[in-house]
Amino acid sequence: MDCRSLVICIQATTLSLSIVLPGLAETHSAKTTANAKADSTINGASWDKVAAAKYLDSREVWWQAWPPAQKDHETLCISCHTNVPYALARPVLRGTLGEQKLSEPERVMLASIIKRVNLGEQAEPFYNDAKHGTGKTKEARNTESVFNALILSRYDARQGHLQDVTHKAFASMWAAQEQTGPKAGAWIWQNFHFSPWEADESEYFGATMAAIAVAGAPDHYRDEAAIQGNLALLREYLRREVPRQPLINHMLLLWASTQLSGLITDAERATVTAEIIRQQQSDGGWSLTMLGTWKRHDDSPFDHRSDGYATAVAVLALEGSGSEKDGPELRRGIDWLLENQNKAEGFWPAYSLNVRRDPASGVGQFMSDAATAFAVLALDGIRSSNGRHGSTGSVARGY
Repeated sequence: MDCRSLVICIQATTLSLSIVLPGLAETHSAKTTANAKADSTINGASWDKVAAAKYLDSREVWWQAWPPAQKDHETLCISCHTNVPYALARPVLRGTLGEQKLSEPERVMLASIIKRVNLGEQAEPFYNDAKHGTGKTKEARNTESVFNALILSRYDARQGHLQDVTHKAFASMWAAQEQTGPKAGAWIWQNFHFSPWEADESEYFGATMAAIAVAGAPDHYRDEAAIQGNLALLREYLRREVPRQPLINHMLLLWASTQLSGLITDAERATVTAEIIRQQQSDGGWSLTMLGTWKRHDDSPFDHRSDGYATAVAVLALEGSGSEKDGPELRRGIDWLLENQNKAEGFWPAYSLNVRRDPASGVGQFMSDAATAFAVLALDGIRSSNGRHGSTGSVARGY
């Protein structure tokens, strides 16, 4: 989301984070940093984890300081382009860098989320019907509920215990889930016609994020009797609606299916995998522009270059695709990620589907925020696979 999207920020000095990841520290030693850099080599090529962490932290700081992100009760918006990817990737980097504490941007982000979850309906929706149009209050509440649960469960997973506030966030998420009708199992999602996260196709994206939130929650949360009906509806929705989705959503489903069972059949997995392979570009990467039917609001032409977001999601999907996880297409995708990090600044490039943007501007970096976080997830997943993939030898609003 952009400046209007779920902004969740709070003064770090006003709220204790003792209930979140107690005992974690922000520092890491020079020795662990050096080891992390050495560990970032895959197939003889390398990526800079320290630079990626610095980029993601700096962008989270920028987001938290951005005036449009300031919300009621001294909270901030959870943006799908910056906050959510940051929350997915930053804990991974902290572990591999040997850091012992949350970074300060993480503390601020989590403090805001916790405050809003505990406030419940007392916290104003990020958008409302009166100011932004009919249905926007519900869309904002629903979208925030999924992201709150996703982020808090992600952090709880590192500690191995589901906090009470995370249980509360999940309860809010399930309460917002559609129970009947054509959208049963999904959440009425934020829609300002900004692809890929706030548009008609984004409802499906939200459902995949809900599935990932449940899958990663500790304490066997997915097995709790009270949520089995909700989970059944979610699985049914994801299976039922997949034929109508753009390829980027197929990729996200494939990734989610590696974490939560019952989302896709073997035949569907094979079909999606073949679709992904067909869209791979000659340089080994993927372009988000080719993974759906899009049209920019300003009618500017698309840049069809491979980008970090599409390529990272494709790698995550192929990694869980079964027969193709050791194939040359995945190896070429990994090589593209290794070769295309901006080592000086730490990011991977990606480009707006909605308007032509200045990549040097704060808003113009939104897509690269997501690309960088997902590239971290993809490359860390490959590293965690013990390097089994061989190299090919070549190495305002909206987004």
